Amino acid sequence: MSTKRMMVRIGLLALLWPLAVPQAATNNHEVNPAELIPTPSQRQTAVIITKVMERHHVRKVELDDKLSREIFKHYLETLDPNRSFFTQEDINGFSKYEERLDDALITAELDAPFDIFRIYRDRVEREVGFALRQLGQKHDYSIDEDYRFDRSKAPWAANNRELDDVWRKRVKNDILSLRLLGKPEGEILKTLHKRYEATLTQVRQFNRDDVFQTFANAYTMSLEPHTSYMSPQLSENFDISMRLSLEGIGAVLRSRNEYTEIMKTVPGGPADLSGQVQKGDRIVGVGQGKSGEIENVLGWRLQDVVDKIRGPKGSVVRLEVLPKGAAAGGSAKVIALVRNEIKLEDQAAKKSVIQGMEGMQGRKIGVIEIPAFYRDFQGQSSGDKNFRSTTRDVRKLLKELNKERVDGIVIDLRQNGGGSLTEATELTGLFIDKGPVVQVLDSSGRLEIERDKDPEIAYRGPLAVLVDGESASASEIFAGAIQDYGRGIIIGEPTFGKGTVQTLIDLDRFVRGGDTNLGRLRLTMAQFFRVSGSSTQFKGVVPDVLYPNSESDKEHGERSLDNALPWSSIEPVRKVTQIRQDKLNILTEHHRARIAVDPGFGFLNEGYRISKEQRDRHSLSLKESKRREEWRKTELARRASENRFRSSVGLKPLPENIDMESEQDDEEGIKAISKIQLNEAARLLADYINLGQARPAVREAPRAAMIDF
Repeated sequence: MSTKRMMVRIGLLALLWPLAVPQAATNNHEVNPAELIPTPSQRQTAVIITKVMERHHVRKVELDDKLSREIFKHYLETLDPNRSFFTQEDINGFSKYEERLDDALITAELDAPFDIFRIYRDRVEREVGFALRQLGQKHDYSIDEDYRFDRSKAPWAANNRELDDVWRKRVKNDILSLRLLGKPEGEILKTLHKRYEATLTQVRQFNRDDVFQTFANAYTMSLEPHTSYMSPQLSENFDISMRLSLEGIGAVLRSRNEYTEIMKTVPGGPADLSGQVQKGDRIVGVGQGKSGEIENVLGWRLQDVVDKIRGPKGSVVRLEVLPKGAAAGGSAKVIALVRNEIKLEDQAAKKSVIQGMEGMQGRKIGVIEIPAFYRDFQGQSSGDKNFRSTTRDVRKLLKELNKERVDGIVIDLRQNGGGSLTEATELTGLFIDKGPVVQVLDSSGRLEIERDKDPEIAYRGPLAVLVDGESASASEIFAGAIQDYGRGIIIGEPTFGKGTVQTLIDLDRFVRGGDTNLGRLRLTMAQFFRVSGSSTQFKGVVPDVLYPNSESDKEHGERSLDNALPWSSIEPVRKVTQIRQDKLNILTEHHRARIAVDPGFGFLNEGYRISKEQRDRHSLSLKESKRREEWRKTELARRASENRFRSSVGLKPLPENIDMESEQDDEEGIKAISKIQLNEAARLLADYINLGQARPAVREAPRAAMIDF
């Protein structure tokens, strides 16, 4: 498959591929531990994976003792990420394998990872049994003690006695969390008994394919986070899921500290259209239909939560959600969503106009919101001359905004996770004469340059591009090109930083003859570079005007992933055109002066502060009165900040009593919050226009040697 053909599928793979978490394939029976031994087929697969990785992965790393130590660490982290089952005594016993896992892959001697897994299963049996017995004990919630819920960086418990105390506190915390949600005592014990039993059942259902897949991914993740292996059974489940008419809510989820967290909502999906589900919200319960019992999913495996959320198109699923930044034990809300497919028209670009705001000096600013880089490839291949695409839709919207005589246009790419590379290239072409847009360097050193070949410019006026930490892949290509051509100002937060390309490889293709089924490898085989030679990987695109309190570099995007490829650079393919720095300095001064007194940014800043405070916490008090007071203090601060903002835009304030639910339909409040950053982007573009568009300075991009990665 050529690099170009493979890359149009980038967005699809990014949406469909599950997060790398240890998970059993769909089994309905418990596996005898004696069956947990490697098969000849798995030994063959291990050798093929190592050869494919060595030859085709973009990162060239020798499989040696150093990498073996990384594989060992990742395997243990995947099995026991919160250090809840193994003790230091176990880790000491495993140390004999630490520098032998490279040999296990090269020679296909896979006994070591299977030995470790069997011990892991024994430890889960022991600690879950202890937890179940603790449910029958009385717990004193007047004692001032803390429970460390995030043990990922904590020392391993020295022995079983210390680990039992960890689990005593965990059970006590699980009970308290549900009590703070208002659950009755009998229901709490029933819920937790079911949860702990489910954990045990899941581990008992791990078969030899699941163990091998977990170990193989410990290897791939030690090189880079977007490369992973799918066992034959998981590959089959993946194919079946693509053929079935099961639908979801249109959200990307992840597991974090036993919660299922919303990473982002997919534009045009049920969650996005409801306006009630936000990035950072945590799902604590799932119910089927309008009146089905809501099942608590705290501590569940991610795939099991996803399976509960998915279902037939048109059916109702109810989510019990703890809002972003709310302390554990805070008030949850129940949201009913109708499962549906994400339609192309729901993801289509949309336009609006912003005018009359204070600080715009009478300017009229057009906005084009682009939720995704879409292209109807099926319609195009069938000969439909009117097939839908981002570029075609935006071209039409530009003509309409020109007729409305706007002074400038903001392209809103917030939450746009990417899509078609072809569309990113052609969309850039609407704003530039012609020329290169992005460089693609594959693992063999072959370089392809995607170019806009059309000299026509659809819009020549003042331009701004608004991005955030979720703007990724194709969004970063477009924003980076606009910045390198000096064609417009980039505003907002540093983008996600995903500048790599993946493809699916069927491992059976490497076997001569015979009926085999070895699974698939999702391989990172190329990297994007801007026309300036700078990578979009890791750093992302850094805006010309930065919004305050952008997500921490270490906590968000590619930068937060283990073993992410580093930033690098290659030779530029054109002179870089830069907007004059003195003009950008003036824009930044105006921006900072405005937001310092803006209630909207004050509200966002308070939200960032609360979220960071909660994110940085690793433990919770097990004293009930103290826990309730901590929650109350956080909610009061959040409510006061939101009401100051609501008053500033003429909306009715929420009740001062945080125990009361608002009776009003808050759709207007949600819309007002979503426009805070967009309105400031319009004011910034108005400032830019009023400063006068001086001729951009053309500078030769610095020559950079190729960096190996």
